[in-house]
Amino acid sequence: MHHTPLIAMLVGGICLAFVFGMLAQRLRLSPLFGYLVAGVVVGPFTPGFVADSAIAQQLSEIGVILLMFGVGLHFSIGDLWAVRKIVVPGALFQVLVATSLGMLLGWFMDWSWGSGLIFGVCLSVASTVVLMRALEERRLLETQRGRIAIGWLIVEDLLMVLVLVMLPPLAGVLGGDAADAGARGSLLSALGWTLGKVTVFIVLMLAIGRRVIPWALERTASIGSRELFTLAVLAIALGVAYVSAAIFEVSFALGAFLAGVMLNESKLSHAAANDSLPMRDAFAVLFFVSVGMLFDPHILLEQPLAILATFLIIVLGNSFCGFIVTRIFRQPKQTQLTLATGLAQIGEFSFILAALGVSLGLLSPDARNLILAAALLSIIVNPMLFVLLDRWSAAHGPEIHAAAERSLDSREDDILPDRAAIPTANHIILVGYGQVGSRVARALHEHGMPLVLIDSDRDHCIDARKLGIPCIFGNAVSTEVLSDAHLGSARALLVAISQALEAGPIIKLAREANPGLAILARAHSDEEVAYLHKAGADATIMGESEIARSMCDSVESLVRLAQRLEAANQLPTPGEAAGESPQPV
Repeated sequence: MHHTPLIAMLVGGICLAFVFGMLAQRLRLSPLFGYLVAGVVVGPFTPGFVADSAIAQQLSEIGVILLMFGVGLHFSIGDLWAVRKIVVPGALFQVLVATSLGMLLGWFMDWSWGSGLIFGVCLSVASTVVLMRALEERRLLETQRGRIAIGWLIVEDLLMVLVLVMLPPLAGVLGGDAADAGARGSLLSALGWTLGKVTVFIVLMLAIGRRVIPWALERTASIGSRELFTLAVLAIALGVAYVSAAIFEVSFALGAFLAGVMLNESKLSHAAANDSLPMRDAFAVLFFVSVGMLFDPHILLEQPLAILATFLIIVLGNSFCGFIVTRIFRQPKQTQLTLATGLAQIGEFSFILAALGVSLGLLSPDARNLILAAALLSIIVNPMLFVLLDRWSAAHGPEIHAAAERSLDSREDDILPDRAAIPTANHIILVGYGQVGSRVARALHEHGMPLVLIDSDRDHCIDARKLGIPCIFGNAVSTEVLSDAHLGSARALLVAISQALEAGPIIKLAREANPGLAILARAHSDEEVAYLHKAGADATIMGESEIARSMCDSVESLVRLAQRLEAANQLPTPGEAAGESPQPV
């Protein structure tokens, strides 16, 4: 038998993550809880099989790279610039407050001020992995509050990149190993060197990557090979991330994020996001497994009060800062609560910074265990907080919908829908403005059919409104959203979204509200057709069936055309009848 720690890590981590993730789902907990428990089970602090933690950490880095690449695909430089007035001062304020609270706790525990400083910084940066997963599950990435939340964490990540580079030369001043402190020279030279490398990398990405990356992907797509296209997406994400770390000493996560931002300029960005999704999900699971492997359960019994204090700094301190800043900037209440909930956890950068602190003699292993324990608790509790936020949102439906409309930033105020323009009777309601829905909407609009669109994607609503199609920004499964579309007096409902499991609840809700409504839905299989009819749809259209029917209907016409062409070739031309040479047809 060959020594196969990589295969053992993959098999053990993924299989146990699946088992415990399913158990967590059964208990109505987030699957993340199961993934973390799987990491504890295969970790070195529990009996039985022990996975290779070094390999697990490298695999988790790939997960962070792919996930940050996906964030970049959905987040443009213009989006970050649009929310800069909130996220830049807000993130700086939150890091300052959380760091101060961490130093205060370190002072009570008789740590040096340098240890308390690093400890506090570790508690100040939320996990982009955790927050993005929560936003994706709720389809909030494309909303204004989603952009604020992700932009906030990107500013934090940029700060952490500077901290990671600045920490070695400052180790002696902070009370760490003096040998490491002088390794990179003075503070000013280290700062200038760091800023110079980051600036050069960003300039190169803007000047070259912005053109080369979309061009390379479009050329690959023109070949027509799905495998090569997927490989191109992965090569761009992993390659740029590695080059950013190896040459410019920028973090993998930041390099992958910028690669995604550059690729966002391409028309194939959505296809790239879809192709990288399975790999991103698989390695994100391994990230949480690797975090669980670092957790020593004994610390829960040895230092419960210290863990509780650290946990409260993360959950209450960070959340309070996010809530206060968004309130000062007069953001909708839904944005305030979403950001406050999203900041109530810490993750990957905290672990990296804590490991560096231990290696430089700035943090003790006990301090790192406190960070890991509180981080794991915050990651477990955070999904529960989002569930409470969902329940609050459901109980304040009209207010949430109004806030969603207002969340479209100021540059789009002139294209917000005129409520008077939404038809009130004998109209068609269209749900979804994707590849199918957009074609249906344009065709109905061109024929003068009274139409109102419902879509939860901000950009889709903007595009539809530019064409003069009334659009309601929200989720069609909400009774308030359907009420705004005047469902009770509508003629028909067209559900053009591709996910049948999401279309079913919409159809049920619409059928209950308007029993006489004509409902047409979209399906991809016979099972989905049966499910949608059971939910209340009058008719369904399955793409594969319609293509087959059209081809069959076209066979007879093609045969007749072929017969006419054959007959025309066989008939003698006037020249042939006179003995002349035949002319080509």
